[in-house]
Amino acid sequence: MLGVLLWAPASPAATPVVHILSIDGPIQPASAEYLLGGMDEAAAAGAAAVLVVLDTPGGLLQSTREMVQALLDPPLPVIFFVGPSGAEATSAGAFLVMAANIAAMAPGTSIGASTPVSAGGGADMEGAMGEKVMNSTVSFAKSIAQQRGRNLEWAESAVRDAVSVTDSEALELGIIDTIAANRVELLQQIDGRTVSIDGQPRVLRLAGAEFLAIEPTLRQKIVGFFADPTIAYFLLLAGVLGLYLEISNPGGLVPGVIGAICLFIAAASFQILPINMSGLGLLFLGMGLLVAELFVPSFGILGLGGFIAFVLGSLYLFEAPGGVFAVDRGVIGGAAAAVATIMLVMATLVVGSYRKKPITGAGSLVGEICTVRDVQGDSGHVFLNGEIWAASWSGPMAVGDKVQVENVDGLSVGVARADGDKERV
Repeated sequence: MLGVLLWAPASPAATPVVHILSIDGPIQPASAEYLLGGMDEAAAAGAAAVLVVLDTPGGLLQSTREMVQALLDPPLPVIFFVGPSGAEATSAGAFLVMAANIAAMAPGTSIGASTPVSAGGGADMEGAMGEKVMNSTVSFAKSIAQQRGRNLEWAESAVRDAVSVTDSEALELGIIDTIAANRVELLQQIDGRTVSIDGQPRVLRLAGAEFLAIEPTLRQKIVGFFADPTIAYFLLLAGVLGLYLEISNPGGLVPGVIGAICLFIAAASFQILPINMSGLGLLFLGMGLLVAELFVPSFGILGLGGFIAFVLGSLYLFEAPGGVFAVDRGVIGGAAAAVATIMLVMATLVVGSYRKKPITGAGSLVGEICTVRDVQGDSGHVFLNGEIWAASWSGPMAVGDKVQVENVDGLSVGVARADGDKERV
């Protein structure tokens, strides 16, 4: 009996898909929402892994803790890649890299310098509170390193001593798993490695995977935009200016409405950013003094004090070591130049108003040329601006002579010959 052997080729395995997230800039609430949402979306879509391309100078510790918590218990493998060349994973970024299932760096990148700083911008964590924050952050870093099998000693030194290392040093110290020039090379290098997901080992099969870029949602973009210190600074200035214009010219409505909206959005941004209350106070003091200069004759003292307070408040408003959250210096320079220009223009107008000849009242008649109408010794009447005025003078005067007003005394004027040859009153 002949048997017929039927054979059909096996179905090719589906190509794995890796979702790509890009975090470029300070770590803040929008970054946390983007990462957590991206991980959930990738898991729901059945992606093989999530690859996060990171370049950050650091950011808010609270947002970092939320992201690390999700990374230590992910629904699918998460790979962090510090790149491209020249990128950094400083401060909060180092915690995120260490918390990933796979940590990688591109050549020419750096990681570390995770010392906590005060929200007000101080680098010194002194006193009981400073020691408490430092110890808490050290424990946080060591727990991440321990759970992911990374270098505990370096994790502690990165926090206590702000140690930073290059990509090759990080690999040698056991901080990262590999160095790759790009994401394709990275997936080839880690293909076949085993990671733990939900307590179960999972082998990574990522060679030749397709990439799917995940963009932030509209809400995340808006939150991230307004969490920019420079944008918050502009909103604050625009809000104060709008309210000032509304108060100066009641009934305009548009400046007041726009100013109020800007101030509310700025206040929302201040809830996210590490604002320095001293800097904010100096900023408001400076603007208050500048406004007072317009109404109080202080000979520039209020204006100069307001300008100095305004500049110092701008510099310290969001200041933090490394410039993670700080207003762009060029923007501050531009705002200071605008304030100085306004002060100069106002001073010029004030000086000009003092020098300008009065156009109303008795003072406006001084210097006017008029004609003698009748003569009665050293007095008589003159024809001035279409009116007949009583006048007095010294020396001989004849009807029809041209005279110039030198002073005004009630309803009488003192005049002298227009050519100035005679003695004036």
